[in-house]
Amino acid sequence: MEAIGKVKEIWRYPVKSMGGEKLTRTSVGVLGIPGDRGWALRDEKAGEIRGAKKLYQLMLCSAKFLKEPSATEIPDAEIELPDGSHINASGAETPARLSELVGRRVTIWPRQPATAREHYRRAAPDNPDMMVELREIFGRLEDEPIPDLGQFPPEILQFTSPLGTYFDAFPFHVLTTATLEALSKKNPGAKFDVRRFRPNLLIETTSKISGLAEAQWSGRTIRIGKARIKLEMPTVRCVMTTLPTNALPKDPSVLRTIVRDANQNVGSYSTISQAGEISVGDEVSIE
Repeated sequence: MEAIGKVKEIWRYPVKSMGGEKLTRTSVGVLGIPGDRGWALRDEKAGEIRGAKKLYQLMLCSAKFLKEPSATEIPDAEIELPDGSHINASGAETPARLSELVGRRVTIWPRQPATAREHYRRAAPDNPDMMVELREIFGRLEDEPIPDLGQFPPEILQFTSPLGTYFDAFPFHVLTTATLEALSKKNPGAKFDVRRFRPNLLIETTSKISGLAEAQWSGRTIRIGKARIKLEMPTVRCVMTTLPTNALPKDPSVLRTIVRDANQNVGSYSTISQAGEISVGDEVSIE
């Protein structure tokens, strides 16, 4: 094994597409960090679970759990709206407040069991022209490539997430400081802030590692204590990386740089091959 760095940050996102919580330690298991993407919004007009790829305003919100979740329990979460007011995910008024925010009728749901297939099923696209729809979701210009959807798990074509979860494709997301630094050099005027990319784990890489590290390690496994995390595939980036948050401005140049200089990818979609505990400051090695 080779030491590649240390755990710099750990993030959990109680509500899909909203700002998350920075943790000092956590367990990781089959579903990643307990409670991660534990809640999500359902667009009742469209008839499917949706995040900020369509409901951009969600990026202006943040959320935190009111008690610690477990592998099987998703507790209530407190949501901070763009105006600074707070509501609970389970509150009776919450669907109306969120509907007003995003301009569509939405409801909010805790994670449902994998057997609730209709809850997770994709609806018809908003635009019948699929190429136009994909360019909107992925934020691609006319002269930029559309990601190869064949690289994703096949169930994603039929359902909005792996059944029983609200993840886009995989339960864990890894990012390195080496990648953020490499992109910053390509576009010094942009802010390649970790919060644009919403990882669960940010690794502060050693000085000997440079460039798009996670892309070079795809298919390999990293170890943190007893936990083993397999880097399954590069994370294809979408329009969300350009959107404003409560801390960062809108910046389309971020995605232009990613498409041009990083083969459309930043970070690694990952799975947990061995459960364990991870903490900020832990050494990270690669097998």
